[in-house]
Amino acid sequence: MPSENKENPKVKSELHPRNKHRNRYDFKALIKANSALKAFVKLNDYGDESIDFFNPEAVKELNRSILFLHYGLQYWDIPEGYLCPPIPGRADYIHHIAELLEASPRPTGYPKIKGADITCLDIGVGANCIYPIIGFKEYGWHFIATDIDREALEAALKNINSNPDLRGSTDLRLQWNPHNALTGMIKEGELVDVVICNPPFHASKAEAFSSNIRKTKNLKGKKVVKPTFNFGGQSNELWCEGGEERFVKDLIFESRQFSETCLWFTTLVSKETNLRTFYRTLKKVGAHEVKTIEMKQGQKTSRILAWTFLNEEDQKLWWT
Repeated sequence: MPSENKENPKVKSELHPRNKHRNRYDFKALIKANSALKAFVKLNDYGDESIDFFNPEAVKELNRSILFLHYGLQYWDIPEGYLCPPIPGRADYIHHIAELLEASPRPTGYPKIKGADITCLDIGVGANCIYPIIGFKEYGWHFIATDIDREALEAALKNINSNPDLRGSTDLRLQWNPHNALTGMIKEGELVDVVICNPPFHASKAEAFSSNIRKTKNLKGKKVVKPTFNFGGQSNELWCEGGEERFVKDLIFESRQFSETCLWFTTLVSKETNLRTFYRTLKKVGAHEVKTIEMKQGQKTSRILAWTFLNEEDQKLWWT
């Protein structure tokens, strides 16, 4: 029976002002956009319609509904077991990146940061292809989307090509060397306005499972012995040798090679304690400017780490 004492906030005020998902989910509209969602909707403790966010199938259908309703997609799917990310948080990253580009020094009268003239490189696009979809739908950006997983790229390509207005918006590239993030992905003479990245957080499968069990126990308030990855995820999406700290440090060192061919490099950082290491590394490689942008979604707080090697004059010249 729903609790009469609980109040459910109607607006998620911590999300970016441009984010379409600041209001609570309108399940009637979402079900109208995708009838398969109806089977997973029930009343929660607040007496409101919701889904079981521990159910991967329910989460997948919710994502499909959101993409159909808010972004005009006609088709979206991912293979079983692949990462199915929460869309409001992914949209927040895109909006903060747009704001970062808008704040970058530009010639007087330069148009707003919209359209295919902006190129965004997404490291580890995944089968879901969420960042290119939202980035194109919201800002019209062109994407270079990379991954080390061929099956993920094939699924991403189907998500793009099955929606007529998305065709041509994203150039999907297979990264043959899993130790590289940028090398081989940026072609000679190619300019990239911004790099985005959601790095693997954990250092091993055991660490990922342990963290998931602990998180699920805290949320459910009872003993849990088996991990439940409600958002899915392949091994390369969830963990890598050295975890987030190693991955981002390697990315920072590699970014030096592209200091004149990319305006802004960015990555999500889940673990705040890693920032000190990243700042030291950025100083070592000679980054001209470093920014940290905090993001919050519900109880989860993360941040975007952004850096550029170009000074203000070079940034102005970038747009000419």
